[in-house]
Amino acid sequence: MKKHQELGKYIRIRGAREHNLKGADLDIPRDSFVVLTGLSGSGKSSLAFDTIYAEGQRRYMESLSSYARMFLGRMEKPNVESIEGLSPAISIDQKSTNRNPRSTVGTVTEIYDYFRLLFARAGIPHCPKCGKEINKQTVDQMVDEIMTYETGTKLQLLAPVVRGRKGEHAKVFESARKSGYVRVMADGHLYDLTEEIKLEKNKKHNIDILVDRLVVREGIQKRLSESIETVLKLSDGLMTLDIPGKDPVHFSQSFSCPDCGISIPEIEPRNFSFNNPFGACETCHGLGFSMEFSQELIIPDPSLSIPEGALAVPGWQSATREDSYGRCILDAMAKEYGFDLHKPFRELSPEAQNLIMHGTNGKTVRVKYTGQRGTGVYDIPFEGVIANVERRYRETSSDSIKKEYENFMEIIPCHACKGKRLRPEVLAVTIGDKNIADITELSIGDLVSYMNSLQLTERQLAIGDLVLREIHARLGFLMDVGLDYLSLARNAGTLSGGEAQRIRLATQIGSGLVGVAYILDEPSIGLHQRDNDKLLNTLIRLKDLGNTLLVVEHDEDTMLAADHIIDVGPGAGIHGGEIVAEGTAQEIMENENSITGAYLSGRIRIPVPEERRKPSGWLTVKGAKENNLKNINADFPLGVMTCVTGVSGSGKSSLVNEILYKSLAKQLNRAHTVPGKHREIVGVEQLDKIIAIDQSPIGRTPRSNPATYTGVFDLIRDLFAATPDAKERGVQF
Repeated sequence: MKKHQELGKYIRIRGAREHNLKGADLDIPRDSFVVLTGLSGSGKSSLAFDTIYAEGQRRYMESLSSYARMFLGRMEKPNVESIEGLSPAISIDQKSTNRNPRSTVGTVTEIYDYFRLLFARAGIPHCPKCGKEINKQTVDQMVDEIMTYETGTKLQLLAPVVRGRKGEHAKVFESARKSGYVRVMADGHLYDLTEEIKLEKNKKHNIDILVDRLVVREGIQKRLSESIETVLKLSDGLMTLDIPGKDPVHFSQSFSCPDCGISIPEIEPRNFSFNNPFGACETCHGLGFSMEFSQELIIPDPSLSIPEGALAVPGWQSATREDSYGRCILDAMAKEYGFDLHKPFRELSPEAQNLIMHGTNGKTVRVKYTGQRGTGVYDIPFEGVIANVERRYRETSSDSIKKEYENFMEIIPCHACKGKRLRPEVLAVTIGDKNIADITELSIGDLVSYMNSLQLTERQLAIGDLVLREIHARLGFLMDVGLDYLSLARNAGTLSGGEAQRIRLATQIGSGLVGVAYILDEPSIGLHQRDNDKLLNTLIRLKDLGNTLLVVEHDEDTMLAADHIIDVGPGAGIHGGEIVAEGTAQEIMENENSITGAYLSGRIRIPVPEERRKPSGWLTVKGAKENNLKNINADFPLGVMTCVTGVSGSGKSSLVNEILYKSLAKQLNRAHTVPGKHREIVGVEQLDKIIAIDQSPIGRTPRSNPATYTGVFDLIRDLFAATPDAKERGVQF
């Protein structure tokens, strides 16, 4: 009985030998906040993720049916003799950031789903054209609007019974046939119900039943009214009016604008999803951006003239030669419009630059050509360099050529939706004075303030009470982990490893699970010390719910707040893999064998240099305005180590990565980048090149290892391939 009670208090691990672990034995207290620490490479992650988490996942999966396990794959048993008292495990690591461009903070946390539901049920629709609030249409209003069409116009009244649903829909066709209908419109094609209609099961389909065909003339109002009522009964208040040669017109018993004659379909949660064709912007398909050729990238050095090689894009590099076809066109255009092609590009007038990049707008120029294509005089309307390379990009079937062209393209907000990702009729639905895109673009801190001050009608409150409660709770969790500076519209792929972890942490608190072993990988990464207390309070709250927290961490505050610390070491790699010390923070400090304890107690310190290096020069960024930077100037000393710091979200990455690095890479490395907004950078001539070292993986191929990446393996191969005449062949040892 005593043994069972102890198992309820501890996760008991015996003989852990995964990777560099040397048969580690330890008892981890359950329902506690436990920190695993030690030197980098000592075996912390091998113990936490590759042993405890892997075994917890494997055991949970074995409890499922064989049918469910068939879809989940097979998990290998970690190299450990036994683990007792283990709970189902959830990993919150740094490798789980979603790089999908359709994924945002709002979709990852699922807060956006609640906003979609709130706007669909309590939102106030407006006309996307005039902005007037729109209301439901009656049958009489529909009849009056249809009767405004020119006499003799042929009409088809369609009942939309299926919208964007997968399946063969055989029952829909059979039901329509039995009800006496003759024809249906499926995916834009008209079918007779007497014939067999085969639809692909795994594709989404739109099906409309043809209820009546009419010609507009006096005296059809009664028949039209009866037919409309029949359509509305079949399709839950929706009707599509099909006029040959024109776009279909949608009617709804729900919403229409009498002034503009615009009707919008029934508002549903899916209409507010940019990942659904019913809500996504038709131009960018819900991405919010498009890739377009950039003049800055096509002409990276505007101090050069066209004959000197200003045009760097493939297909126009030959403009340096007088006998090339492209150069002949540009020479003819320069003669026609009176500008000097031999001037540096930046010194040409804006009109001349526009002619070169965007063409003559259909007007012809007389081109005299003598070259490989023959000799002749041609009247050619020049389309412009940008339109020319866009056409080449679209028409080529070579992936390598497409990638080459993509070096000269930049990502810009969609010109139709202005980066908001949704259709105009969806963006015309508001709560308060904001649409769903406006709300998601607010920082979470501002959004909490807005939601607290939001004035809703009694009807809206009655409808949205439960949804609003969930939104407030989840926004509160994000505030608790120090992410108040993010917005729900922020692309998930741009988050740091620490930010992604804290988002998942906030989501887990919202799920309210109990009795789970949460395993986290350095959640404090990228978090300013100002916000550390928020993170620690969140971790303690997750523990207080009744969960076990295993946190791999080096942060001093986190270790001091932990219930139990496990110090793995003593060294890294083959010199690690042992449990050096266990206990509270005080016990670790008093342990003579623990290097971590020595630093925690202050017995060992990182010495502060008595004398600092003096800068060899300065690099000055002027007028930085990227993202949240407010037209600042910054001086960077050269020849010394410089640290750029500040609270999370203050603009550090915008200044260093988006402006400084991209601008220097463009000037020094000839990289195809578009720097962030700034006026100028002074002092670039003091540098030879720039190298960015970030946290992105150095390679994904399984054939790569540190020896091949660093080039050491080349020397090793030379050594093993040495023959008696190796020195004569120039092999150096």
